[in-house]
Amino acid sequence: MAKQAITLKIAGKSYPFNIESGKEEMYRLAEREANSYLTLIKQQNIKNWNDQDYLSMTALKFAIANVGMRQSREVDDEDLRQLEKIGTEIDAYLNDPKK
Repeated sequence: MAKQAITLKIAGKSYPFNIESGKEEMYRLAEREANSYLTLIKQQNIKNWNDQDYLSMTALKFAIANVGMRQSREVDDEDLRQLEKIGTEIDAYLNDPKK
């Protein structure tokens, strides 16, 4: 796939990227979200914090959200057993010649 050059500005600093064509909107949305959350954290005016601290907390927020999404998508063994049991019951009902 073709690449395109874009520049994103995070916390007032510009960063050049070569990305796949068609993904610019995703990168721009991520740029806005990161800067928006960074602004929210900075508004708390935490004593003795510098830009690195604020950026670290922003990164942590996104990492926590990422882990939460992955965990919510995982289906554990008990869930699979329940789904298999329900599937078996549905098959038995649908294949019942007494219907």
